[in-house]
Order: sequence, then C-alpha cells, then structure tokens
Amino acid sequence: MTHVNDALERIARLDPELSAFIEVWDEKASTREVDPQLPLAGLPFAVKGSSGIRSYAARRLLAAGAVPVGSTAVPGPGTYWQTWGLGAHGRTVNPWRADRTPGGSSAGSAVAVASGMVGLATGSDGAGSVRIPAAWCGIFGLKTTNGLLPSPDRTGLASAGVLTGSAADARAYLRCVLDEYEDVRVELPVRARWSAGLGFAQPDPEVESVARGAVERLVAAGVLRLDPRPVALLDPQDAWLAVRAGDPSAGAAVRGENDRRLDALFADTELLLTPATPNRPHGHEGPGELYSTALTWAFNLSGHPAASIPAGFTSDGCPVGLQLVAARGADVSLLEMAVAAERHAPIVRP
Repeated sequence: MTHVNDALERIARLDPELSAFIEVWDEKASTREVDPQLPLAGLPFAVKGSSGIRSYAARRLLAAGAVPVGSTAVPGPGTYWQTWGLGAHGRTVNPWRADRTPGGSSAGSAVAVASGMVGLATGSDGAGSVRIPAAWCGIFGLKTTNGLLPSPDRTGLASAGVLTGSAADARAYLRCVLDEYEDVRVELPVRARWSAGLGFAQPDPEVESVARGAVERLVAAGVLRLDPRPVALLDPQDAWLAVRAGDPSAGAAVRGENDRRLDALFADTELLLTPATPNRPHGHEGPGELYSTALTWAFNLSGHPAASIPAGFTSDGCPVGLQLVAARGADVSLLEMAVAAERHAPIVRP
C-alpha cells in the first residue's frame, strides 16, 4: 500500500493550504486489504463530494482494487454559481493562483489531482462541472456520454466523469467503468473543426488565443486536419435552465435545432474544438455576470462526450483548457484523440 500511504502523506502536507478535501479516510485507506491480482490494486483515488463513494464509478473502482482516500470539496451554500469549492479547511484554492477559484463543481477533485495528492478523482458534469475545473487547474477532465453510466440526476443533464493528470491516465477509469471496452486506434490526422464561441459566446481574447494556439500546434504536428467551415449553435442557456427547472418542453426547440446541427457536424467530422471556458479562473468573490459554462453546457443538453485538455497559460499564469467534443458514444475514441493531442503537442508550463 505504498502508493496509498504516499497519497495520504501528500494530503496531510498540502491540503491545509488548498482545502481540496471534505474528509480524509486515513485509517480505512491505510489498512484496507486489496487483492494484488486486481487491475487497479492499491491505486489511491478521491471521490467527489460526501456521496461520491456511493456512485457507480466509485463502486467499480473499488471492485477493481483501487483505494479511496477521501471525499473532495464541492460548492457550499450561498451562491448560485458553482465554480468553487468548500473543503474542511475553507474555500478550495486554485493551485496555480491562490487568489482564484479552481472551478467547479468538481472543485476539490481537480485540485487534488492538479497538486499531486491523488492521480485520479471522480467527478460529475451537469453543465461543465468536470471540464471547467480541469481547464482551470491545468489537468485532463472527461465528461462521458450522457446515459452511458448510471447517474442520479433525474434531468438527464449530468453524467459521470473523471479528472486525471493526463488523458492517458484516464484509460484505467474507462476500462474499469465500461462493461464493454474495446481499444481504439486513432488514425491521424483527425478531422476536426474549431469554434471560438460556438456562434454565440464571446470568450476572453487571451483565453481564445491560447486555445487557438494549441489547435495550431496540433495541426502543425499532424494530429489534426482542420476544416475551415464555421460552427454555429443556438445559445443553449435558456434551454438548459428550463430542463434543470423540470420544464424540458420550454427548451425543446433550441435543443432540437442544436441536435440537428451537431448531427450534421459529426456526420463528417471526428472532433469539435473550442476553448473549455470563455473566461480565465475568476476570483473567490465570483464570476460576475459571465457564465463560465457558456461553452460546455450545450453538450450536456446534447449528450455528447466532451473533454478538456491543457492548452497553455495566460500571461497572468492562469491555465486554459481546450475542449474536445466527439460523437455520442465515442468516449474511447475521444479519450484516444486526447491522448494523441497531449503526446504530440505538449504545453510548456510556467
């Protein structure tokens, strides 16, 4: 259990400052007996929130021999915005900029991975809750196809996800949680289309520049073949809010039109690329009037799998994520395309 004890030591040392955890299960984790023949024997992982240990993904990881070391911070009461976390030691801190939030709602999971306390943490994503903190903490985050894995969310917007230090590290998660996992060989270059704002959002110019720069590096490395046709969706904000409020009929027209546009796009395109967020990590006082979810929640409505990979940093030291979206059900292909992107066009960290 060397890896588990190492993780517990890092948590004890780093978490008082970062406040990524709600609870740490020192004794249970360090004394847990695991069959060494299991595929994930002794792998320490964290779960999102106080109920995360009961999630489908956590149960599958446990069955594969992984060891839960604690539950991670999610937003506390008092705000309508969910891009922050409240852990045992206070507000969760972005490990790159202590004056900024890590994003959310999988805030603590992202910080636990980004700081090296654990290599894998579970998350859930109903509007960007995995991809946003992954982007703002400079790590990999995957939202699975809606309905692929069991979810307690009755609206159908939320799906299970995972946060890891790299896309390659997430392979173990997908192999574990999927009943049928088949290796996929990605043929390069991948046919892709880029959109800075999906036709309605207005991203921060520097965030857009960093994300676009990552796309250009991937094209130069032969990973992507970029289709110059523009991508335009209808703004999904009102439709998402209607579904969340239990009135899906109010957003049906926008949802249906965006589904038609995305079906047409993925008929001849393997990957849609956008900045993961329109903004850089905001301060602990909140995002103001800007929706950090502007570029993510369209794919909770449509159900497509989506990921965020590190794209680079703004001039003030904030991580930027590049969002990758694939066809429904193409989760393994999406992950392998993310692995290829990270391998061929790594970013330079400050």
